[in-house]
Amino acid sequence: MISLEEFTRAYDEHHAAMFRFAYRLTGLAADAEDIVHECFMGLLRPGCGFDAQRTPLRTYLLGAVRNQAAKRFRRREDAAAEVNTPPDRRSPETQALRAEMEDSVARAVLGLPDAQREVLILAHYEQMPLAEIAAVVGIEVGAVKSRLQRARGALREVLSQYQERLP
Repeated sequence: MISLEEFTRAYDEHHAAMFRFAYRLTGLAADAEDIVHECFMGLLRPGCGFDAQRTPLRTYLLGAVRNQAAKRFRRREDAAAEVNTPPDRRSPETQALRAEMEDSVARAVLGLPDAQREVLILAHYEQMPLAEIAAVVGIEVGAVKSRLQRARGALREVLSQYQERLP
């Protein structure tokens, strides 16, 4: 358990990154906010597993977000539901293609196996080094590289249709 002052500082420093990670794992803002809330509240509970001597807070929180998202996926049969992205009404035809591509990328990322999706999100969206990803996910760096390579290959295949349409 951490002090209220430490909690406030941790929340201010890490909330946005934890939300982005949770959102990219789940595809739903409400789920992401619930997951992040649960992870931060866990820091205040007696018996909290965080130990600053063993791991940095960011790594601990990313692991907690990962675990909470996995629990939600296990409990929910509609985990593969489509991401509802509002259309960009401000844009002309070129922006329509971009919105379609963004939606396709989001669906493709959500369609990846959990293990590949996690490392891809941490590497590309959160810009984490491979060693830190390995610590968050609990695997070797070589396994992170392998999962990342498979995820990129799967995305390349799913999204190849857009390559011909780009200028």
